[in-house]
Amino acid sequence: MKIDFEKRLQELTEAQEQLISLPNVKEPLGNGIFSRFKNPVLTAAHVPLNWRFDLNPKTNPYLMERIQVNAAFNAGAIKWDGKYLMVVRVEGADRKSFFAIAESPNGIDNFRFWDKPIELPQTEIPDTNVYDMRLTAHEDGFVYGLFCTERRDPSAPEGDQSAALAQCGIARTKDLITWERLADLKTSSPQQRNVVLHPEFVNGKYAFYTRPQDSFIEAGKGGGIAFGLSESIENAKVFAETILDKKVYHTVYEAKNGQGPTPIKTDKGWLHLAHGVRNTAAGLRYVLYMFMTDLNDLSKVTHKPGGYFIAPEGEERVGDVSNVVFSNGWIADDNGKVFIYYASSDTRMHVASTTIEQLIDYVENTPEDGLTSASSVNQIIKLVNKNNSVKVNV
Repeated sequence: MKIDFEKRLQELTEAQEQLISLPNVKEPLGNGIFSRFKNPVLTAAHVPLNWRFDLNPKTNPYLMERIQVNAAFNAGAIKWDGKYLMVVRVEGADRKSFFAIAESPNGIDNFRFWDKPIELPQTEIPDTNVYDMRLTAHEDGFVYGLFCTERRDPSAPEGDQSAALAQCGIARTKDLITWERLADLKTSSPQQRNVVLHPEFVNGKYAFYTRPQDSFIEAGKGGGIAFGLSESIENAKVFAETILDKKVYHTVYEAKNGQGPTPIKTDKGWLHLAHGVRNTAAGLRYVLYMFMTDLNDLSKVTHKPGGYFIAPEGEERVGDVSNVVFSNGWIADDNGKVFIYYASSDTRMHVASTTIEQLIDYVENTPEDGLTSASSVNQIIKLVNKNNSVKVNV
């Protein structure tokens, strides 16, 4: 049965344009810390049609999707030439991920992919899969992309085709178009994920936030967000990893935790966004949390609110890997506004907005985790008593 090729193409084009140009609006009320926006900012359906369809009616008479896309998520972010950019993890139906840049004029909607995905150079040992790039505009003049490079574990038996090695890949650019691949980061840990480059030199060295990990999935005796220095970036080596934020029993980061995007510098300290993981009867639950480190001693945590900052809500809880939020990108504007880009359930990208002032207030004045139920009750009673002494007209 023949189809009307031109009609189907027009319908596909119009549907995608309607999706991309849909105005985004803030959700009402919120928690006063940040505002969620109603619509996802990127999905698999945003990926250009000419990446997925052969548009020649002679070679694709049914206008089938030749290269299927499964998800668009876990994006790094940067402000570039006045535009809001995400370096997105695009995952195909074949489970292979790659990086592509999507651009928006306002940071909340109308995200459009650039013409082609990023052509990432390979090292001597080719990547099987790459994902979750963190972007850092470093004071050395380069923009660095640190990402997870995954390869099959060569020591695994032939019958085990799931054993993998995760390491930190490093690439850099000055135009976001042409990327130079550097050597993978070397550390004393068997595996590395969620590695982030600090934007400034520390004592003339490159500073890294790492996540020591014993195996591909489990943090094991490792885990926690660590800090270390390297003399070089071309052949980065961090062998002294100091844990600055560890896993803690019966918290939102009891199973594992990892640095999110590059920290934001404020006059009060460095703001950090991280993800925490705990195990539940329904599987692993990923949330986001925050902390602040000292301006001069980057390994010193000065403030850390208890509990999560952002957790999956509503439709965000459903996807390829449900009950997950993950962020590796945020943008702080010169006017103090902050756009937080986060993925839900390994499927799509969302945005929330706040300000530097609100985030500082949040991390400085939210109680820390008291680590016991009694402490939680005491914090509530303290707040109730304080409120009882204040007259509020409602």
